[in-house]
Amino acid sequence: MSGSGKQGGKQKPLKAPKAPKKEYDETDLENKKKKKEEEKALKELRAKAAQKGPLGGAGLKKSGKK
Repeated sequence: MSGSGKQGGKQKPLKAPKAPKKEYDETDLENKKKKKEEEKALKELRAKAAQKGPLGGAGLKKSGKK
Protein backbone atom coordinates (compact mmCIF):
# COMPACT_ATOMS: atom_id res chain seq x y z
CA MET A 1 0.00 0.00 0.00
CA SER A 2 1.48 3.29 -1.02
CA GLY A 3 0.16 6.06 1.26
CA SER A 4 0.43 9.71 0.54
CA GLY A 5 0.04 12.18 3.39
CA LYS A 6 -2.13 11.45 6.43
CA GLN A 7 -4.95 9.36 5.11
CA GLY A 8 -5.06 6.49 7.59
CA GLY A 9 -5.78 6.57 11.32
CA LYS A 10 -7.65 9.13 13.36
CA GLN A 11 -8.22 12.62 12.09
CA LYS A 12 -7.66 15.58 14.33
CA PRO A 13 -10.94 17.29 15.26
CA LEU A 14 -11.38 20.80 13.97
CA LYS A 15 -11.05 23.52 16.58
CA ALA A 16 -14.30 25.22 17.50
CA PRO A 17 -14.39 28.88 16.50
CA LYS A 18 -13.90 31.27 19.40
CA ALA A 19 -17.08 32.92 20.60
CA PRO A 20 -17.07 36.67 20.06
CA LYS A 21 -16.61 38.67 23.23
CA LYS A 22 -19.85 40.23 24.37
CA GLU A 23 -19.92 43.87 25.22
CA TYR A 24 -21.92 44.54 28.36
CA ASP A 25 -23.59 47.82 29.07
CA GLU A 26 -24.11 49.22 32.57
CA THR A 27 -27.53 47.63 33.14
CA ASP A 28 -26.20 44.17 32.26
CA LEU A 29 -23.29 44.59 34.66
CA GLU A 30 -25.62 45.78 37.45
CA ASN A 31 -27.95 42.82 36.92
CA LYS A 32 -25.01 40.42 36.98
CA LYS A 33 -23.74 41.96 40.22
CA LYS A 34 -27.18 41.72 41.87
CA LYS A 35 -27.55 38.10 40.81
CA LYS A 36 -24.16 37.20 42.31
CA GLU A 37 -25.07 38.91 45.59
CA GLU A 38 -28.39 37.04 45.76
CA GLU A 39 -26.66 33.70 45.12
CA LYS A 40 -24.12 34.47 47.85
CA ALA A 41 -26.91 35.30 50.32
CA LEU A 42 -28.75 32.09 49.45
CA LYS A 43 -25.59 30.03 50.02
CA GLU A 44 -25.09 31.63 53.42
CA LEU A 45 -28.71 30.93 54.41
CA ARG A 46 -28.39 27.32 53.32
CA ALA A 47 -25.19 26.90 55.35
CA LYS A 48 -26.87 28.35 58.45
CA ALA A 49 -29.90 26.09 58.00
CA ALA A 50 -27.66 23.04 57.63
CA GLN A 51 -25.90 23.83 60.92
CA LYS A 52 -29.12 24.09 62.93
CA GLY A 53 -30.49 20.72 61.80
CA PRO A 54 -34.14 19.85 61.26
CA LEU A 55 -36.76 22.41 62.16
CA GLY A 56 -39.38 21.74 64.82
CA GLY A 57 -37.26 19.58 67.07
CA ALA A 58 -40.29 17.58 68.27
CA GLY A 59 -38.72 14.23 67.50
CA LEU A 60 -40.98 11.23 68.18
CA LYS A 61 -44.34 12.21 69.54
CA LYS A 62 -45.54 10.28 72.54
CA SER A 63 -49.18 9.63 72.99
CA GLY A 64 -50.83 10.36 76.35
CA LYS A 65 -52.29 6.84 76.54
CA LYS A 66 -50.71 4.11 78.69
